[in-house]
Amino acid sequence: MGQLIYAGEALDLHIDDRALTHLQIVIVNLLRRDHRFVFSWKDDVTHGDGRSSIWLHPNASLHFSFAGGRTPSINRSWLEQLYASASSGSGLVLTPEPADTTVADDSPWSRAVAPGSDDA
Repeated sequence: MGQLIYAGEALDLHIDDRALTHLQIVIVNLLRRDHRFVFSWKDDVTHGDGRSSIWLHPNASLHFSFAGGRTPSINRSWLEQLYASASSGSGLVLTPEPADTTVADDSPWSRAVAPGSDDA
């Protein structure tokens, strides 16, 4: 399980490395383009049945901490879904991974790859 650290504080969001990798791609690419948006997630059941949100902006201090050393394969359909979410009025919401139904050249967004991957 990886973690997202925001402004020097670990968020109460423990997430598997695969999902965190997809979030990293979306968040970093949007922030590089000077976007500002809300990121929301459902809280762990041990903390109730609520949800949490943070405001992300290009000056935000973010640290993506992964439990494992291997970069997972990238599901381009999931990236498309997360980018669309981030561009919506409700902001980026972590959703379950869908089946990957895209092809490599579907859109400029879907061509994003994880840092350190061989697909550059």
